[in-house]
Amino acid sequence: MSEKRSFTKSLFVGIWNTLNFSRRLVLNILFVIIVLFIIIGIANSGSDKPKVSADSALILNLSGNIVIQKTWVDPTEKFVQEALGQGGDAPEILLKELIDVIENAAEDDRIKALVLKLDRFGGGGMDKLKMVGEALEVFKATEKPVYAIGDYYGRSQYYLASHADNVYIHPMGAMLMEGYTRYGTYFKEALEKLKVSTHVFKVGKFKSAVEPYLRNDMSDEAKLANEAWLTELWSMFKNDVSGSREFGTDNFDENFDALLEKFSAVEGDFGQYALTNNWVDGLRTRAEFKSEMIELLGQGEDDNSYNSVSYNSYLKMITPDFTLPNTDLNQIAVIVAKGTILDGKQDPGTIGGDSTAALLRKARLDDNVKAVVLQVDSGGGSAFASEVIRQEVELIKEAGKPVIASMASVAASGGYWISASADKIFAEPSTITGSIGIFGMFMTYENSLAYLGVNTDGISTSELNGIDPMRELSEGYKSLIQMNIERGYKRFITLVADERGMTLEEVDEIAQGRVWVGTQALELGLVDELGGLEEAVAAAADMAELEDYSMTYIERQMTEEEKMWANLLNNVSTVVGKLNIDIEPSPIQKLANTFNQEAKILTSLNDPMASYVLCLECTMVE
Repeated sequence: MSEKRSFTKSLFVGIWNTLNFSRRLVLNILFVIIVLFIIIGIANSGSDKPKVSADSALILNLSGNIVIQKTWVDPTEKFVQEALGQGGDAPEILLKELIDVIENAAEDDRIKALVLKLDRFGGGGMDKLKMVGEALEVFKATEKPVYAIGDYYGRSQYYLASHADNVYIHPMGAMLMEGYTRYGTYFKEALEKLKVSTHVFKVGKFKSAVEPYLRNDMSDEAKLANEAWLTELWSMFKNDVSGSREFGTDNFDENFDALLEKFSAVEGDFGQYALTNNWVDGLRTRAEFKSEMIELLGQGEDDNSYNSVSYNSYLKMITPDFTLPNTDLNQIAVIVAKGTILDGKQDPGTIGGDSTAALLRKARLDDNVKAVVLQVDSGGGSAFASEVIRQEVELIKEAGKPVIASMASVAASGGYWISASADKIFAEPSTITGSIGIFGMFMTYENSLAYLGVNTDGISTSELNGIDPMRELSEGYKSLIQMNIERGYKRFITLVADERGMTLEEVDEIAQGRVWVGTQALELGLVDELGGLEEAVAAAADMAELEDYSMTYIERQMTEEEKMWANLLNNVSTVVGKLNIDIEPSPIQKLANTFNQEAKILTSLNDPMASYVLCLECTMVE
């Protein structure tokens, strides 16, 4: 028996040692590869700068979603992603960089045309798409042609493509102008089968963020509210695209009878459907498009290509290696609040109660900053963190500096909370805002565990024995939390009433968690004017009585160590990029990424009182 135990022990030890050796071997190989890339990058960092040939096309081969602030990614992780041809779970394109590239190319004599390659473009809020479209129109005004080429056009891709002089699609490509939708996944029945106890506390009949955990379908109130703002958004989209393409809004096929009639006429050919109905100007294979570009621009270094420069290469070329600090005496500070609002300190791409408040405080204490623009792109989150940020807005105003809120794609619920105390609120016509409501939610698993034979028991010196996901939530705690949520709602509508010059009854009528778009919010008195960041900055200058001023972004600064690695790995990525390593995520991976993004929002919520001003549906419009 002892020999058998000794053999078994030796077997497991041997397996463990083998696994441990393999793990260290793989890590050491990866380390050596990274070191080699770094050495190559250093050796080539001075001689491998992007170049632009005369008579070139700027190719906007965009990958990911347009954002006003990129989500923070560790420099090393970013390098690995770029080395493998990946952009992470959700690649991002910084809006101001994209516009800078287009505007710079318009004035660049070497750039003779612009090509939109949008197959990997994810999209962005309509306000962002509109700004990029306006930049494309400025480029076209220089009489340089804009081409769009794609295998498939979805709604966001086509919005940008519609601004091109020539829109092409592959003969075997496809396009459908689908309307805006809002569908959710509902878990009530699944949670019941898993014997999970879901505790929800809310105020606002339209506050539907918690519906997936209480229902198996969308409530009538949620359908009514969602239909109103989605219809308004769809109308804006149709007007913009039809204006660019110079056809009527009736060209959008909103029912299958109309679509199938047109589709039947072209014998089920998507390409011919797009061409016949003026969605595109021509059908082009890749080879045909290259030949057309070679004829326009000349032969490139490769016999099978035309002179061109990619978006990322051109961006690196026009971006200075370092920027001098802004020492102007009259500055308007722009502080970006983008992402879910969480308690504490958070990295860019997420709004931290403490970290965003610190940026506002920095603007308040800087004597050169005369006014502040808070650019908001958020569906909300923690009520506590939202109030911490709003209080800093109040302190800036008390210091005699005007504060303007500039709402981007979304400024709802907590996004509206942090905007409410600004001296003036600007929203884009398509901004999703409102959602003035509040909820609390968490789950307990006492029944799930009991089903598995796991039980919890003990004693407490009082009925206030804490909230534990392993134990049943007492009626006393339920009443306590609901009272706190109701108090939070009253605080929210009181804040809006005080700041907007309305009565509580007037605010309650348009609150209740209901979502509005910017044009509706203006009519209801929730915002002051329609406009974007440019208009907000001009208003801030006017309120501060400034004629000469500069705009400066106040944002989280990288540490010296982060700067060193970022600069080093950026040089290396140029070399690695030449290896053409490209791993396209599978459809299942893309689906998993979507679920991960949705779950990440809910699992990251960390309000100390489990009290949330969050519009979940505002961030998931497809």
